[in-house]
Amino acid sequence: MKYQKKNQYQNFYVITGGPGVGKTSVIDELSQCGYSIAIEDARRIIREQIVIQGDGLPWRNKSLYAQLMLEASIETYQRINADLQSEKVFFDRGILDTLCYMNMEQIPIPSEVDKLISDYPYNRRVFILPPWEEIYKTDNERKQSWDEAIHTFDMMKQTYLHYGYEVIEVPKNSIKDRCQFILSQIQ
Repeated sequence: MKYQKKNQYQNFYVITGGPGVGKTSVIDELSQCGYSIAIEDARRIIREQIVIQGDGLPWRNKSLYAQLMLEASIETYQRINADLQSEKVFFDRGILDTLCYMNMEQIPIPSEVDKLISDYPYNRRVFILPPWEEIYKTDNERKQSWDEAIHTFDMMKQTYLHYGYEVIEVPKNSIKDRCQFILSQIQ
């Protein structure tokens, strides 16, 4: 399905970082405050692949998992872009997160990566949550070690900076305070 671009990307804010840093909690709080959100595709893909006993899991077939994430991220972006008028949307990870993952796992990145990045832009201000050992935990879908979480944060930050985004680090604080910080940066 082809979508018309509405050039409203200025209202598309990415919240990123390594695993287990509170992104989803912040996204959920923003939703409860009335903001539109785009939930992370990675966990949904993992759950679906587990149910169907598929190979598209980061611990089975990283390339297939990355491809599924990239496709889902683009589809989510297109759907939101087609549906919205002009309100702010907070994305739990962006398309660049998938490209960062591919780079980290040495998965070939599609040759049209520059076109993807220009076709699916976000607001230049990207919010990154730093590693926070006190809240970090693994589960059935998040299996990265603490060291991998730190490395992922560093790589996400480098990736967004490389593509010209302004990366704003969100202080370690309560969920409400983190949301207030983000909102104060976009007023």
